Amino acid sequence: MGQSPFIATMFLTLHILIQIALIVRVLLRPHREPASRIAWVVVIMAIPVAGILAYILLGETNIGRRRVERVHRVISRLPNVAEASGAEATSVQLDVPEGYAHLFQVGKSVNGFNAVGGNRAQLMEDTNETISSIVADIDGAKDHVHLLFYIWLPDNNGCKVVEALKRATARGVICRAMVDSLGSRLMIHSKHWRAMGEAGVSLASALPIGNPLLRPLMRRIDLRNHRKIVVIDNNITYCGSQNCADPEFLVKAKYAPWVDAMIRFEGPIARQIQYLFAGDWMTEVREDISNLLRQPIPSTPSGFQAQVIGTGPTVRYSAMPEIFTSLMYTARHELVISTPYYVPDDPIQAALCASARRGVNTNIIFPAKNDSWIVGAASRSYYADLLAAGVRIFEYEGGLLHTKSLTLDGQVTLIGSANMDRRSFELDYENNILFYDRSLTADVRQRQESYIAKSRQITSEMVARWTWGRRLWNNTIAILGPVL
Repeated sequence: MGQSPFIATMFLTLHILIQIALIVRVLLRPHREPASRIAWVVVIMAIPVAGILAYILLGETNIGRRRVERVHRVISRLPNVAEASGAEATSVQLDVPEGYAHLFQVGKSVNGFNAVGGNRAQLMEDTNETISSIVADIDGAKDHVHLLFYIWLPDNNGCKVVEALKRATARGVICRAMVDSLGSRLMIHSKHWRAMGEAGVSLASALPIGNPLLRPLMRRIDLRNHRKIVVIDNNITYCGSQNCADPEFLVKAKYAPWVDAMIRFEGPIARQIQYLFAGDWMTEVREDISNLLRQPIPSTPSGFQAQVIGTGPTVRYSAMPEIFTSLMYTARHELVISTPYYVPDDPIQAALCASARRGVNTNIIFPAKNDSWIVGAASRSYYADLLAAGVRIFEYEGGLLHTKSLTLDGQVTLIGSANMDRRSFELDYENNILFYDRSLTADVRQRQESYIAKSRQITSEMVARWTWGRRLWNNTIAILGPVL
């Protein structure tokens, strides 16, 4: 009995010492916003034991020392970025108006990719047409097919791609398929995955979890490869928000249909996406495919300028927010954004408000019903300030709007996998394409307008009528934004 107070005192002292040590670590960690520091200090101090565990598991963008070393070794084996990305095969002179040239300079600072000309593209009509087009391109492949998806489901569309890869392998085309080990776990554990391997398709899973109890000791378990990549014969690629699945998305059927946008590109831009795939593949698989990045790129004198922007925890931490804010501050006439997940940092929220305040027609489209109730609540905590600045907010009611798109003055577009939330900014590997082309941007802008047509506009009066309980809930969740 006499030892109980002593043991309790020892545990309390140890707990306080660990709290102090973690708080000091929070304050000394580089690249952390003040709001994030404050949020983590509050979590560590206010939630006994659980706060400490939360920081150990989720507090740092730790991809693992060994993985970082492996990524660096892979990058050192890849050819020069300019050579691999096709800058020498196309006009190096940036053929865009002076007012937009700096956007591609910001993009270049992320991966080193120059904007390359000579590209052609088509916006896919919907999810099913995208899969049909990918299958047709796989059936027409001559040399190789590379796929990488965050989510690949063993459903109707997912199995169409499986069968196309098996057909391609049977006729001698080299097929490599990679998925995120968490997002595509249903496919990995299905008979279809095994059948692809038996047919000769090279398979890999990104960021394997392994033992979920031991993995957090080596790296954060929730760092994921969120990319959606298709590269065929070094000349065709797809970019957008769509996973390899049916729009009914049976794992989250109550939010269906999933509404996505994908663009099929032909030209030198495919080489830059290939560069991202090669880096991801060689990090997970002991196979050097860097020679694919050294093949000559056919000269294509006509076509628009485009640039790949690939981000992730082993890339500059501020890369994606810088791209978004640069685009927002560049807008002079119109800015239209669609994103399913909006948990911005302060600079992005300020840039969006500033766009509207200087007279730019600024519109943002969210899903009315979000598959993440936490993100949905956090997003709505920003509505009042956005509306007060003059931003028009729309909530799409035709399903879960999953498209991540931004159009600027009817001339510039950013499309890809990155959301406007801290997970995409700091934790996930993403791939986007930035391009200057009036015609293709008009197509994307028309698609955005179709979303608006199926949306309800949110007004300041509507937000003012929210109950104090709802506002309290939204704002409380938003406080946790830096730790989500």
